[in-house]
Amino acid sequence: MARALQLAARGMYTTHPNPRVGCVIVKDNEVIGEGWHRRAGEAHAEINALAQAGDKARDATVYVTLEPCCHHGRTPPCTDALIQAGVQRVVAAMMDPNPKVAGKGIAQLQSAGIEVATGMCQTQAEALNPGHIKRVQANRPYVRCKLAMTLDGRTATATGESKWITAPEARSDVQRYRARSSAIMTGSGTVLADNPSLNVRFNEVNGVHQDIDLQTIEQPWRVIVDTDLRTPVTSRMFDMPGRILIACVDEKPDAKKRLENKGAIVKGFPEKNGKVDLKQVMQYLSELKINEVMLEAGSTLGGAMLQAGLVDELIFYVAPCLLGDTARGLFTLPGLDRLNQAVNLDIMDVRAVGNDWRITARVKPG
Repeated sequence: MARALQLAARGMYTTHPNPRVGCVIVKDNEVIGEGWHRRAGEAHAEINALAQAGDKARDATVYVTLEPCCHHGRTPPCTDALIQAGVQRVVAAMMDPNPKVAGKGIAQLQSAGIEVATGMCQTQAEALNPGHIKRVQANRPYVRCKLAMTLDGRTATATGESKWITAPEARSDVQRYRARSSAIMTGSGTVLADNPSLNVRFNEVNGVHQDIDLQTIEQPWRVIVDTDLRTPVTSRMFDMPGRILIACVDEKPDAKKRLENKGAIVKGFPEKNGKVDLKQVMQYLSELKINEVMLEAGSTLGGAMLQAGLVDELIFYVAPCLLGDTARGLFTLPGLDRLNQAVNLDIMDVRAVGNDWRITARVKPG
């Protein structure tokens, strides 16, 4: 199963909106077939592994990181192929939460007389596809919030200067998280202040499989939360490949037309407390089959996403410097008067990235 997980990770930057899946087929203690899912619309991991195994697959054991699909999508069901190949046993790391599968694939295999086991390396398998799981279970993407800060928790000077708090190694490391995301999200304030590109420099991303042409990897969606349609049509992101969604409240006809003429999709959402209803935005992104969102925003949008319970993971890049108490903070979180109102985190990982530190934490529910 460890090998199947390695294979699944090869599709980290290319499979969305599909989950990343790897498969290994073993017979008489010998690996006879391996496969991984590369892109939506192409063969699934099991099909690629079966093609390599050929007739040897009969009476073999199949190790796969996700429950085999049992429905017709862009490709036929993998369960049918496994049954026709005559495999003896299937070991799935995790069940697929997708309602179209959700145990039905296992049941179909068992009905055909195939022994099935689940749960081996389940935690590692789930870590490969947090967006797939979140989208089908909660009807929203998995959201990572990236922040670059000083050791005293400041993101910019009092005047707003922030380039560059962290060193080039940390900024390059960010590209890996952007590349695995289906969308990069920010607010109109950041667009106005920084004029960001919000793209992936794929040449800096480690782990892209050698068979994948970097030029064929799609850029993530750029999602701009812009209540009043303040995004300038001169923003540099309009001159780069990739789709752009601007989420607003008031679809001002003139501003909307100018932005649409630049290739953006402008969509109005309900208003909440004078701003775009962020939960509605997340639901819409789920409808677009966006699995993972990289949130790279200022303290206002970041704080609003946290308060709305829409941030799952935080990635802090911490630079070894201090800016003092007049510098800008991480999040705008009004009304936190007591410790029991604090946003609590589980620290998952701490490691050096160049001269900086990267801290990865998950937001505790509630």
